[in-house]
Amino acid sequence: MKTFAHLAHLNKYLAKYKWYLIWGTVFTFVSNLFGIFPAQLVRYALDLVSETLDIYYLYAGSGLQSALYDIFAFSILLYGFLILGLALLKGFFLFLVRQTLIVMSRHIEYDLKNEIYDHYQTLPLSFYRQHNTGDLMARISEDVSKVRMYVGPSIMYGVNLLVLFVLVIGYMVSINARLTAYVLLPLPILSIGIYLVENIVISRSEEIQRSLSRMSTSVQEAFSGIRVLKSFVQEDVSAANFERESNEYRQKSLRLTMVDALWQPMTVMLIGLSNVLVVYVGGQEILAGRLTPGNITEFLIYVNMLTWPVMALGWTTSQTQRAAASQQRINEFLNEKTNIVSQKNLIREIEGEIELRNVRFVYPDSGIVALKNFSLHARSGESVAILGTTGSGKSTLANLITRMYDVSAGEVLIDGRPISDYNLTSLREQMGYVPQDVFLFSDSISNNVRFGKPDMPQERVEEAVRDADLYGNIVGFPEGFETRIGERGITLSGGQKQRLSIARAIARDPKILILDDCLSAVDTNTENIILNNLKRIMADRTSVIISHRVSSAKLADRIIVLDDGNVVEQGTHHELMALNGTYRELYDKQLQGEEV
Repeated sequence: MKTFAHLAHLNKYLAKYKWYLIWGTVFTFVSNLFGIFPAQLVRYALDLVSETLDIYYLYAGSGLQSALYDIFAFSILLYGFLILGLALLKGFFLFLVRQTLIVMSRHIEYDLKNEIYDHYQTLPLSFYRQHNTGDLMARISEDVSKVRMYVGPSIMYGVNLLVLFVLVIGYMVSINARLTAYVLLPLPILSIGIYLVENIVISRSEEIQRSLSRMSTSVQEAFSGIRVLKSFVQEDVSAANFERESNEYRQKSLRLTMVDALWQPMTVMLIGLSNVLVVYVGGQEILAGRLTPGNITEFLIYVNMLTWPVMALGWTTSQTQRAAASQQRINEFLNEKTNIVSQKNLIREIEGEIELRNVRFVYPDSGIVALKNFSLHARSGESVAILGTTGSGKSTLANLITRMYDVSAGEVLIDGRPISDYNLTSLREQMGYVPQDVFLFSDSISNNVRFGKPDMPQERVEEAVRDADLYGNIVGFPEGFETRIGERGITLSGGQKQRLSIARAIARDPKILILDDCLSAVDTNTENIILNNLKRIMADRTSVIISHRVSSAKLADRIIVLDDGNVVEQGTHHELMALNGTYRELYDKQLQGEEV
């Protein structure tokens, strides 16, 4: 029961594609009818020969014997053609069975993958901090594939088994109930075997999927960090780690294969036992005059017709258990709900005023207190710089303003309204964000710039690239703006990636621009060029400049100095220099570093 409780999530898809399921069941029924009729024809043909053989020999040497032979030969040939025709019809309806039930499984696979992917995108950053990429990928690929085996082949074979049992056993009982009882005697043993193996299969399937997730994560990290891996000459260590994970996966798979391997010999043995019983008990019934040799032949055909469905029963059970284990893993993530939801779903054009009141924030996964009683008020069109050392809470502010997280205490307001009132999509579409950890997509430079606005004209793309001081580099590439930059922008330098990320943010013409330490990988000269361009860009929009470099903060209207989540100083550049405090100390250290 626990198995089907996990798979209950799929019932909505089975209801959606119910006509595939209904017609598949009908076609299964019809195809099995065309499989049963030949057995009856074989019985008629055998009994015909058996009953008329004495008459044939009675007319030995006469002309009637030849005529009788022609009649018998024609009858047998007719039976042969009928059996061939029925076999062709059975094959045609089996084709229709697969065109309904297997096609249904592909539709469900498509819908389930889209459901998982769409759900992933609704989950907050805290979810992604707690789960690795390999595990996410395994659940949307490997686990969904195993679920498809349940809604496709498993259901198909299960329906076929039920239909065939009803039809075949019904015919067998109508012929001879005693012989049918003996033939079916081994089946309860098979049912007990299925029950005993069920828990072993599902347990080992879960272990395999967890092992596969770890192996996928190991591979993904190795290839994503291939430059670091090579520079530290750790290829052999990485290969050894993969070999260890792969070996663990192999061992767990072999343990499950051993259980699966029990099914076929056990079913073959039970079917063989059924054949022996048919011959032995059927022989007694013939001697008693209750059955004919044709009936025994018919029974043998029926028993062999049940051979594959009974063998498939073990396979179907195993696949269903695997699917249940996989669906349980999928349900774990589908049951995760985001707490970043809009309270009033407000959709409006913002002016850009930002206010944080007595904000405290604790990261839910690690318990780290990033901000303590932090307050900030930036008027529309004003630029504010957040300055501080690593770990002071600067990047956390960017996450709160873009509402990647909700505050632990206090509140964040945009244009005087709580940020939770706004529709998330509408709000974020009016923001431009340049993250500290630049992420670029494996696409052309143009498409990376217009990522937030796919219909952006090329002229706007080029203007944004000029403002980010990247135009000269791009036109020097052989393919210009259509240059594909490789995974995560691997073909670009660190500074080029940062400037491309800036171009992507400002190309959207956002009302709020957030720059999170985005000039750390560029030299001083390039930084000055970009900052001069940003002065013009920031003139009509609210800007939050997060940095550890004083040079980036100088152009802001107001500077806030953070230390360990607390505001230690704030004011203009000249005011803070006059204080001779933390800001002046940072300024002097960085100025000396540049001179050196």
